[in-house]
Amino acid sequence: MNVIIANEQKDVLSNLDIDIIKNISGEYEASEIVEMFKSFFYNRMILDVTAVKNYKNIDSYKTIASGLDVDKIIFFLPKGSEVCTSNFLSNLVSSGVYNFTTNVEGIKYLLDNPNTYENVSSLKKEETVAVKNEMGIAKVIGFKDVTEHAGATSLIYMLQQELKSQLNSRVVAIEAGKNDFSYFNGKDMKSVATEDIRNEVYKYSSDSIVLVDLNKTQDDSFCGEVIYLMEPSILKLNKLMSAGVHSLSILNNKIVVLNKSLLNNKDINDFEYEAKLKIFYNIPPLNDRSKNSVLSDFLGKLGLLDIEKDKNVNNNKVFGLFRR
Repeated sequence: MNVIIANEQKDVLSNLDIDIIKNISGEYEASEIVEMFKSFFYNRMILDVTAVKNYKNIDSYKTIASGLDVDKIIFFLPKGSEVCTSNFLSNLVSSGVYNFTTNVEGIKYLLDNPNTYENVSSLKKEETVAVKNEMGIAKVIGFKDVTEHAGATSLIYMLQQELKSQLNSRVVAIEAGKNDFSYFNGKDMKSVATEDIRNEVYKYSSDSIVLVDLNKTQDDSFCGEVIYLMEPSILKLNKLMSAGVHSLSILNNKIVVLNKSLLNNKDINDFEYEAKLKIFYNIPPLNDRSKNSVLSDFLGKLGLLDIEKDKNVNNNKVFGLFRR
């Protein structure tokens, strides 16, 4: 049996010849819809998105996707509206919403043939993060391990080397609360106490880029962006989840990167679906003694390098999550 929630498109949906167990109309907060149906059994829900307050805001769809089984919902979009633009559809796909249409024929088709990520992946746009920082002209990027030993220290070292090789400017790496950087014997790699990290970063606010291993640092407001690293092995993920069922929910809308990862694109799509979490990039195990083209691609997506100028990088985008 099916559920219909309608508002402005109520008349169109009235012509839908399907078995209905519940039919409501009106305008509701996304959280209200979740509360109404989180314990209600149904086969499919046809949701006229105009029934959702702030339906032009992608956060409304994220609320529904996080509270209900989004694979059972068909989102009925008003044809020609703002939610039918390429940018908005890309955001829907990124939020885990794969079943949407603008006509009754589409609803009938999706009832029997629900979309998977592969069906709508072409709508998803590649993203680039513009790293900003109010401290000065420096770009301060923090790194934090989500799973144990996710590799922030070595990754920062390799990123620093890659940036220095391509930019004619200084790149400083700073770690808080540990002394691991000393083992690299690298120039411009600093180790300070956790309570001193903010002041240490300020010292280099006129430099081009500052990479920060945050470790246990609680206040990361001095960073323009924070990269959250996960090693997606069964052991590491199960340890993380044992800390609490909401361990991953705090990463929603964060820049989450898989590091030391052997997952392929299909594995990542499955992981995103199961964890209800968007992955920004997938970095494989790397040799820290050699140049790795995947790092140039990653830095390009962070907005730190112009990878279009490097043909070799473009020809070797093997490990990027959003490859075409």
